[in-house]
Amino acid sequence: MFNKRTDYTPWSDYFMGIAVLSATRSKDPNTQVGACIVNSDNRIVGVGYNGFPSGCLDDQLPWRRDGDWIDTKYPYVVHAEQNAIMNSYCKELYGCRLYVTLFPCHECCKLIIQSGIKYITYLKENLSVEHDNSVEASKRMFKLVDVKYNKFKLKSDSLVEKLLNL
Repeated sequence: MFNKRTDYTPWSDYFMGIAVLSATRSKDPNTQVGACIVNSDNRIVGVGYNGFPSGCLDDQLPWRRDGDWIDTKYPYVVHAEQNAIMNSYCKELYGCRLYVTLFPCHECCKLIIQSGIKYITYLKENLSVEHDNSVEASKRMFKLVDVKYNKFKLKSDSLVEKLLNL
């Protein structure tokens, strides 16, 4: 009788797309990260991107990566995963899934575990040498508490084409 479209975007592509779009809000000149938290009903319950805390103006703190630690972005930036958890409208995130554009660091890993998120899909790993130990620590903690993680694989070949044709 009626035929529905068969080329609609799969859930995983949709949620990773939201994470990628969220990353575009970041003002960090070097690393833009986005995150999207989804519950078991495929409802988005939180999104976030990396940036300075609310109320801290983007022009009053450094965006540098090198130099004295206090004069770099590292003591000030809130990570995308942290913002997504804090921005969540749910009090309970147990069993939720996290879609994130960069594999979580060890600090975000601890928050993810404490929040109850059980599944992580990431777009890429930070390949810089200084983050190797952080990623390794995250993977060790995730394994201990049975938080599953996997690298994102685009299911819809035409997703980019769809976005360009909107």
